[in-house]
Amino acid sequence: MSQKQPHKLFLLDAMALIYRAHFAFSKNPRINSKGLNTGVMLGFTNTLLEVLEKEKPSHIAVAFDTKAPTFRHIQYEPYKANRLDQPEDIMVSIPWVKEIVRAFRIPVLEMDGFEADDIIGTIAKKAEKEHYTVYMMTPDKDYGQIVDDHIFLYKPAFMGNGVDVMGPKQVCAKWDIEHVDQVRDILGLMGDAVDNIPGIPGIGEKTAVKLLKEFGTVEGLIANVDKLKGKQKENVENFAAQGILSKELATIKIDVPVDFVEEELRYEGFDEEKLRAIFTELEFRTLASRIFKDSPGKKAAIAAPAQMDLFAPAPASPSSEEEGIEEELPTVPTVFETIHGNVHQYHKIKGKVAVEELVSYLKLQDEICFDTETTDLDAMKAELVGLSFAYVPGEAYYIPVTSDLQETQEILEVLRPIFENESILKIGQNVKYDMLVLKNYGIEVKGTLYDTMLAHYLIEPEGKHGMDWLAQQYLNYKPVSITELIGKKGKNQGNMRDVDEDEVTAYAAEDADITLRLKEKLDPIIQSNGLKKLFDEVENPLIRVLTDMEFEGVRIDTGSLAELSVALDEESKEIEKRVYELAGVKFNLASPKQLGEVLFEKLKLDPKAKKTKTGQYATGEEILSKMADEHEIAQAILDYRQMVKLKSTYVDALPTMINAKTGRIHTTYNQFVAATGRLSSINPNLQNIPIRTSRGREIRKAFVPRDENHVLLSADYSQIELRLMAAFSQDESMLEAFRNGRDIHATTAAKIFKVPLEEVTSDMRRKAKTANFGIIYGISAFGLAQRLSIPRGEAKEIIDAYFSEFPAVKEYMDGAIEKARKDEYVETILGRRRYLRDINSRNMTMRGFAERNAINAPLQGSAADLIKVAMIHVHQWMKKEKLKSKMILQVHDELVFDAHKDEVELLKKNIPGLMSNAIQLPVPIEVEVGVGTDWLQAH
Repeated sequence: MSQKQPHKLFLLDAMALIYRAHFAFSKNPRINSKGLNTGVMLGFTNTLLEVLEKEKPSHIAVAFDTKAPTFRHIQYEPYKANRLDQPEDIMVSIPWVKEIVRAFRIPVLEMDGFEADDIIGTIAKKAEKEHYTVYMMTPDKDYGQIVDDHIFLYKPAFMGNGVDVMGPKQVCAKWDIEHVDQVRDILGLMGDAVDNIPGIPGIGEKTAVKLLKEFGTVEGLIANVDKLKGKQKENVENFAAQGILSKELATIKIDVPVDFVEEELRYEGFDEEKLRAIFTELEFRTLASRIFKDSPGKKAAIAAPAQMDLFAPAPASPSSEEEGIEEELPTVPTVFETIHGNVHQYHKIKGKVAVEELVSYLKLQDEICFDTETTDLDAMKAELVGLSFAYVPGEAYYIPVTSDLQETQEILEVLRPIFENESILKIGQNVKYDMLVLKNYGIEVKGTLYDTMLAHYLIEPEGKHGMDWLAQQYLNYKPVSITELIGKKGKNQGNMRDVDEDEVTAYAAEDADITLRLKEKLDPIIQSNGLKKLFDEVENPLIRVLTDMEFEGVRIDTGSLAELSVALDEESKEIEKRVYELAGVKFNLASPKQLGEVLFEKLKLDPKAKKTKTGQYATGEEILSKMADEHEIAQAILDYRQMVKLKSTYVDALPTMINAKTGRIHTTYNQFVAATGRLSSINPNLQNIPIRTSRGREIRKAFVPRDENHVLLSADYSQIELRLMAAFSQDESMLEAFRNGRDIHATTAAKIFKVPLEEVTSDMRRKAKTANFGIIYGISAFGLAQRLSIPRGEAKEIIDAYFSEFPAVKEYMDGAIEKARKDEYVETILGRRRYLRDINSRNMTMRGFAERNAINAPLQGSAADLIKVAMIHVHQWMKKEKLKSKMILQVHDELVFDAHKDEVELLKKNIPGLMSNAIQLPVPIEVEVGVGTDWLQAH
């Protein structure tokens, strides 16, 4: 394809390439002297130049989407409704990209009512009839349906992957279909989450392929639904129309009213004057020096990189080196190093004698990296398949073990002195998982820990932290993918026990080796960012605490949940009946579209009802909550949704999560998810159990002690974020209230409503409490008015009075925003950073969100610091005292303990002090302790 050919047409999908440029530069933005982020323009231009130079098309055009709704939006209102708002740098860049394309004398194709893929599909088919070879340049898989003998899908190179040119044979092989038109059928059956195309429930890609092999098309499947069984038959019957609609939505139109005028698409070279002006404005000096070295008006003559890549770095010209101009392209490598080209020594260590010899070397090391290979992602269910070790970069060792528990235990006993050696630093990637797996075999990992995943979390809290991504980012290395060994996620995915031992050796040894090398890359950044103390004294020691908590788990009363499930089912049905009575019509209560029509067209509850971007009425919780006081039906719908969610998400789900071996639920705590530093949990998510309603609180009743010799003890920080605000702002009024043990909300009410403390009413206190918590989250007068159901003017008066009485709070908040504007990050009390790159954005919404985070992130993050330090201190004390009680749960500002009855008083005496003194603050920290036979009673 490198030679110029006649009648060779390239059609570029602009938005797909623009988004690729955006993501490629998102971690390495290119800001020019005018403050403009030029990454998208640079990435797109580089792509265009690569095509022109390497592929030498005779004809070329670039297709754009417009903002106008398309025929798909008219056909199906929710089409693309779940897409996030366009990032600001893309909105700013689109006009520039169009100007760049026009300066290259390349036609810009766009038409209201149609998407770029429809325009490209139509032009491609018309050009093929005129004997053109057509290349549709896009990463979008949907284009596969257009591919023909002379029409190819041209997937651009990106992040180390080469160009992929796909004809009918390749498309059919990729999808495992007979002909390319079946791409439409696959998308119709499985849907497309990106475009919000629904598909048929229960049918994924593999099932879709299987059904198409038997029935050919979506229509063929529906016509033969009687040949299906069970739930699949029921879904196809019930959602047949939805499947047909989904296929139509996924179909690229090839009859758009656009002509193929070959002379208009012929490429004759760029307009140097226009392109120079654009490059000067964008400050693309190096790029200009590459392009304009030939005579004006010529086709671009560029020294192309050896491998074509969407963002391949170009060599700097002599002039740019002499002037000290920085290369405009990102430091994204064109080709990643892999196990096949990397010089390494990976050894398989088999048998007890060989393991003993390895242990003799491991004992001599100050630090080692280790990793486990297992049969399951759930550490409490996983069986060990092998262990890998590394202590010198480029060399690693893998020890396979069998499914025989006794043989595995014998190998682990040989390794026990290494794991339990306090003087050897243990390095791992998400090492808590490995520690929990080993704990199930009776092996404790002792000594100092170093988790590379946690290290990167502190460096870049909102970034990706997976080993594969880190290896590419920091080592220019692409590790062997787990899917290469066991397949993609899904019911047919295998496990490591089934994989050839030599393949596992290479994979596992590579993991340990790469993790060791990542530690060497990340540690200097931890040091230079001032995060060493937080990393060494809080995050890494906390791993051990969480490992023990997850291992212990918590007992669930399934009988209590079964009773609650029946009650919730009955209540939800009664509420559903009441909704239909109030509506005067029966409809699908789970359909936002039908609900909106009933509320706002039939009942006319709000003549100014908001609509979503797809044109249907907004019926979210916020909308219904505003109407709940005036309209009984709105409150009834909220109640119905709550009952259904409680039942499905918690009441019916919790019993299915009980571990068969232990009889308890073992949640997984994540240290590297929430950007604030807060812990999160999954399977189950304990942080989201609703406790503001009586039914929600009843879920906590199902969390019970392990046996009759234990009770549950809860220790909860009181108003911790308000106390931190007092400490940070040094507001004397707030400090005095906390120091004297006064009710902070009543004190606030007395000040802002200017009445004596004893005359504060419950309504005044309620408003003051909402203001106290709302203001530290940066609430506006509008937001406060909504929460309190009061006029905006009254809400503004409350906020003004608040800042008048607590002036230091206002001063702190203003100072926090100002400092964030300068640094583009904020810090917690222990130096944890939250980056706020939109704090200086010209987009008011994005800037406002960042400003609220500038105020709140240090408070939330410091609360996270505090409870993490407290957990470490409590855990160490309990270990030292050899207590039978166990710390089992952490939720927000609360710790829960399986407390042995003989130790309850000891815990009540010591835990509050350990928690309140975890970090010294100029304000008293109070901890409330409760004891009960279940979590609700203890809390």
